[in-house]
Amino acid sequence: MTALVERSAELGAELGQAGRYMAQSLRLMVGLPDYGGYLKHMQANHPDQAPMSFEAFFRERQQARYGTGKGKMCC
Repeated sequence: MTALVERSAELGAELGQAGRYMAQSLRLMVGLPDYGGYLKHMQANHPDQAPMSFEAFFRERQQARYGTGKGKMCC
């Protein structure tokens, strides 16, 4: 019975992780940047640098995706 309870807990954790991956994928598909992922990356790889604020991060991602708007038309 204990093994069944432990496996049930493991499956619940795996299902939760799958849900988080699905949500992250959907946000990226519609163009919403992953600020949490950015913060984790900065902490793991650049601990000596201060991360951008959410607003600055969002603005930078929008600019990287759509450009500065100079000389481009949406239609």
